[in-house]
Amino acid sequence: MPQLPARPIDRLTRPFVRFLQVESASGVLLLMCTAFAVTAANSGLAEGYERFWNEEFHIGIESFQLKYPLWYWVNDALMTIFFFVICLEIKRELVTGELREPRKVVLPVAAAAGGVVVPVAIYLTLQHGEPGQDGWAIPMATDIAFVVGCLALLGQRVPHGLKVMMLSLAIVDDLIAVGVIAVFYTETIKIGWALGALAGFGVIRLMQRLTVRGASAYVVAGSVIWLCTLKSGVHPTIAGVGLGLLTPTTAWLDQSLFRRVLLRVHEMLDDDDGDDHSRRATLGELNFASTEAVAPLTRLETALHPWVAFGIMPVFALANAAVPVSTDALREPVAVAVALGLAVGKPAGIFLFSFLTVRLGWAKLPAGVTWGMLLGAGCLGGIGFTMALFIASLGLEGELLSWAKAGILSGSLLSAVLGMTILLYVFRKPSGGPPS
Repeated sequence: MPQLPARPIDRLTRPFVRFLQVESASGVLLLMCTAFAVTAANSGLAEGYERFWNEEFHIGIESFQLKYPLWYWVNDALMTIFFFVICLEIKRELVTGELREPRKVVLPVAAAAGGVVVPVAIYLTLQHGEPGQDGWAIPMATDIAFVVGCLALLGQRVPHGLKVMMLSLAIVDDLIAVGVIAVFYTETIKIGWALGALAGFGVIRLMQRLTVRGASAYVVAGSVIWLCTLKSGVHPTIAGVGLGLLTPTTAWLDQSLFRRVLLRVHEMLDDDDGDDHSRRATLGELNFASTEAVAPLTRLETALHPWVAFGIMPVFALANAAVPVSTDALREPVAVAVALGLAVGKPAGIFLFSFLTVRLGWAKLPAGVTWGMLLGAGCLGGIGFTMALFIASLGLEGELLSWAKAGILSGSLLSAVLGMTILLYVFRKPSGGPPS
């Protein structure tokens, strides 16, 4: 098959592209940024590091200005893109992925439910009526970047079914977390701005019906929706959620029409009498058709995922993981509640709810997966870094927030160590089929 000529720049960028395609790479980078932030917060750099993230950055024109600290822009603007991509993944799985088949959905949904209910129950048992009660949702979400990274380090020993189940579980986790943020972490709503955001979503739907294809138009409309959501009192990341769920999952141009375009281009190139204007017009049509033969959801997810994994999430870690760690902080009730919710509640909930679902005959373990593997993976599910830090920043502040972050770091670290230890032990044993 003929190929385009190789470009010298490809030889220079190939190692970088290969790095971006390694599953564990984003988790490694996220871990490095977390370690840097924690080190900075516990060294002589602490004051300067905090001052940097509290520097105000503003955009706007004349009297209308948005003026917020850098950390606020990270948490409320960049994380909107994060939630947009998360919801693209959720919608893809619901429409064309593993979650579209009810029989495959039961087990990860049950496991995710257990991984939410039990950690929240542990946290509220320890913090009910206490100042940290509003952080009850902190230990409920799984950080899929770290989990995938840990599983990737174990190589081919990890059954495909276990990877798919943990990915599906994390997607359901994120869906629940998005709902919790929208319902329980929204302050007083300003109706006028909220109606403006709803009108913006209506404009997006109208643009889709009118087959507006220019990405810039949607970027402008999405930015207006984000601004209205920000000013309404609803957390602006919900704008990303709504936009993600509105993104079409089917291509505007079907395959048969695309083939006809290709045939016309082929005929045009074979026609020596064709003029340059016709050639340019036909090639422009081919360029448009090749773009529109791919679903917008697929294009956006493919384009944005590297930016989220290797840009937004590491920056979020740098801005939010700068926690002074001390034995005193780790002994604080809020830190203990968060750590136990992640390291104990997550694996207990995932394992118990999965066990009950299988024993009741509602689902089966994926092929090649044993209960020991599920327990180890359930422990990895206690790595609740990104979403846990985000929810903590919504529910708590001051010392409570610092203690919660210390609990997130310690609980996630303990979960990673326990999960990897169990999985390494299980994989060393002779493999056997999963129990019926």
